[in-house]
Amino acid sequence: MTQPFELPHFYMPYPARLNPHLDEARAHSTEWAREMGMLEGSGIWEQADLEAHDYGLLCSYTHPDCDGTALSLITDWYVWVFFFDDHFLDMFKRTQDRAAGKAHLDRLPLFMPLDPATPVPEPENPVEAGLKDLWARTVPSMSVDWRRRFSVATEHLLNESMWELSNMNEGRIANPVEYIEMRRKVGGAPWSSGLVEYATAEVPAAVAGTRPLRVLMETFSDAVHLRNDLFSYQREVEDEGENSNGVLVLETFFGCTTQEAAETVNDILTSRLHQFEHTALTEVPAVALEKGLTPEQTAAVAAYTKGLQDWQSGGHEWHMRSSRYMNKGARPDAPWQLLTGPGTSAADVAALLATAARERLRAYGHVPYQKVGPSILPEFHMPYELGLSPHLDGARRNLLAWSHRMGILEEGVWDEDKLAAYDLALCSAGLDPDATPEALDLSAQWLAWGTYADDYYPLVYGRRRDLAGARLSTARLSACMPVEGEPSVVPADAMERGLVDLWARTTAGMTTEQRQTLKDAVDVMTESWVWELSNQLQNRIPDPVDYLEMRRATFGSDLTLILCRMGHGPAIPPEVYRSGPVRALENAAIDYACLINDVFSYQKEIEYEGEIHNAILVVQNFFGVDYPAALGVVHDLMTQRMQQFEHVIAQELPVLYDDFGLSEEGRAAMDGYVLDLQNWLAGILNWHREVDRYKAEWLGRRSHGFVPDRAPAVPALSFG
Repeated sequence: MTQPFELPHFYMPYPARLNPHLDEARAHSTEWAREMGMLEGSGIWEQADLEAHDYGLLCSYTHPDCDGTALSLITDWYVWVFFFDDHFLDMFKRTQDRAAGKAHLDRLPLFMPLDPATPVPEPENPVEAGLKDLWARTVPSMSVDWRRRFSVATEHLLNESMWELSNMNEGRIANPVEYIEMRRKVGGAPWSSGLVEYATAEVPAAVAGTRPLRVLMETFSDAVHLRNDLFSYQREVEDEGENSNGVLVLETFFGCTTQEAAETVNDILTSRLHQFEHTALTEVPAVALEKGLTPEQTAAVAAYTKGLQDWQSGGHEWHMRSSRYMNKGARPDAPWQLLTGPGTSAADVAALLATAARERLRAYGHVPYQKVGPSILPEFHMPYELGLSPHLDGARRNLLAWSHRMGILEEGVWDEDKLAAYDLALCSAGLDPDATPEALDLSAQWLAWGTYADDYYPLVYGRRRDLAGARLSTARLSACMPVEGEPSVVPADAMERGLVDLWARTTAGMTTEQRQTLKDAVDVMTESWVWELSNQLQNRIPDPVDYLEMRRATFGSDLTLILCRMGHGPAIPPEVYRSGPVRALENAAIDYACLINDVFSYQKEIEYEGEIHNAILVVQNFFGVDYPAALGVVHDLMTQRMQQFEHVIAQELPVLYDDFGLSEEGRAAMDGYVLDLQNWLAGILNWHREVDRYKAEWLGRRSHGFVPDRAPAVPALSFG
């Protein structure tokens, strides 16, 4: 069969190594698969299929250093997960039987109890039998924290098969951002990273949830999945009728040829590996120091990181050898893969450095403060009507008085002219048109505080290259939000005074858990501003995927969602908020709003502020295109994110309501939450259109290049 495209040159600087226990793992996994009922008689595999796929070879390449017992167990896990995938395809995807597929998936978590002593049901098929056996053999040697993380990753891997099935039923192809997010869950690489911990060293709980460790896992996941998409395109798209493949997603989004889409997928794959390396070398050591890890814990993180690298190189080697994939012409011929030892010439080394560095260095070559002219504003797809609160004028007056009381207009960063030009009360009036006057005041003041702080960090700490000061300020802001009655810091500046005031008024009727959730959301936002500063000091334009995901944090999206949810009380169960469709709905709305901001603020950020955190600039840098072309890509992505938002409301939420058996009250509350998000989207767009903050004539008069004569003092933590 003719291949649909020529495989690209892959960036893979790590050599693949083979575990010496390969034959042991092969023999064990074959016997185990037969014992679980996965071979003859299963209707899915014969022994010849298992041997052709050679999961023993996969695991021997991806886990080269573990002992024979661990390698056999890990190989059994991979046999199980690939059998699950093929079984689900045959039983439910080909038949498009969603109800039976959901019933199958709903039973599987019962076989993964956090306490191994918990009884589990009697298995009814090879998938259940395999999971029961594997869980019992794996979890005794791992902590409860690992068990919890691994079981969640396994459930995501299983449950998001329903997302693929639903898209197949509708003939729907995902947009690129949706695809990257969902592929992580359904593709299984976060699950694989849990097995890397089993094979190398468990990640300490103190850092397991931090950004650097999350980015290691996510970049690992994206690279693994995108590589798999390139090798499996022919089998999945042409043979199985799948539409969950990154090459197909980009082919559809850009309207380009399959070859062009494959090359772009490979460019994203390379960028994700560069991000992995950048994070491992810069952010991971910093978080180890920040969290006070012991030498043994630091060594565990290093071993885990090395294990992820081994998986990348080993997985690549396996894809080039397995009969499961399209791999004709995939033998390596890039310079870094031709180096052969003592006879290597200096020219080869030079080629290695030049080829590996070219794309990486492009991210550092941006010249700031280029004149770009007024921001170009396309036609925005906005299907929702704007509503405005009748209490807007009062909120404007009250916001001015509050800003003076907090000192926001007295530190040299903002003044009354800027506050009027930003008109944050107008934004609140559109976000929540039915708010009481008190609620509208609180909303406007939260927006003003967040916008002021977001301006303050780059203007004060960024211009002074004071990353240490920004970190200290971030720690003090966190201490302004007591959760269980502990003393707050004595506020020393406008940011702290504003947050202390807002925190006290917002959390007065909250439970401890609600306060912790709100605090976490604010912490995510303030810590993301430090991430921006770090990139700014390096003059490093972010990787596209990392940018889009961190943009949600810098925009304060979690805070916005929590404030939206507050009005709907307990009628909506927490598991509904955590469900895939609701998270997809929220993320689509958030991304649309963030990209609106990037489109309107392009001139402000690029020309007047020397910023690098703008989606249009990120696209310009990644694709090497001009401003109008990059704007076109961003605008198309915005439109598809809004269409996805509409699709989730029309197609996925009704199914979700039935799946969870939501009461009439719960359904009404969810409908109200959806309306809040629709108001939020319409209000955000209206605010950007109306305010002076992004308009060329105002920017020419009030350039953001103004910096206070000195940074306000940031004292050490003190409580009162």
